Amino acid sequence: MNPLLLPIVAAQGLWVRSKTERIPPAAGPTEGSVGDGSGPPVRIGVLGESTAAGCGVGTQEEGFPVLLARELAARTGRPVEWQVVGEYGATLRRIRHRLMPGLGEQLDVALLLAGVNDVLARRTPREWGDDLGAIVDDLAGRAQHVVVTGTPPFGSLPSLPRVLAGYLAEQAAGLDEASRRVCAESQRATWIGSEVLLPMGPEFFARDGFHPGATGYRLWAEAVADHLAERRGDLLAKAV
Repeated sequence: MNPLLLPIVAAQGLWVRSKTERIPPAAGPTEGSVGDGSGPPVRIGVLGESTAAGCGVGTQEEGFPVLLARELAARTGRPVEWQVVGEYGATLRRIRHRLMPGLGEQLDVALLLAGVNDVLARRTPREWGDDLGAIVDDLAGRAQHVVVTGTPPFGSLPSLPRVLAGYLAEQAAGLDEASRRVCAESQRATWIGSEVLLPMGPEFFARDGFHPGATGYRLWAEAVADHLAERRGDLLAKAV
């Protein structure tokens, strides 16, 4: 980015911070099960920042973990047990050292939703990659398959002015490239970029114009379920 634009970035950042509503995490239990099919349950764990915690919707029933569980239950004909460990404002370092120990073991799929707070904190790709590598290694010991989601497409967030959005998108691209590299080095991990969610209309977002709303989380869960069906059909085989 042109250095002459950095004062505008700083001013827009302060303005967005002062105007953006802080939305609480979704209410409800942080673990449960869905589906009444036959066969052994699919066990999933979701770890991460505010999107994992369900900020943007009222209850966990509308959030990403439960919606993904419902998608997988419908596609496999098997019950799905889900768990989420998420926190508003969590950086990857906090996820690594404070949140990850709360995630269960013997999972079929472990998913990491993170990146927004690290972009806002201007963490370098090297710092991000070091923490992500440790997290992926830990999750690979807990789950058969690890999914790391990409940073959001900042240019599509309605709450962000154009110059600030462009600056954050540049920062996010560096973290995404590090994520691709880390996941490519693990046999159990894959990375899903946010381009699978584009285009993102106004209906995708919660009232803050930053977090997903119920429609956004549903579309995101569908995209991840499509990925798992394509990449890990053996893992999500239909019950017979």
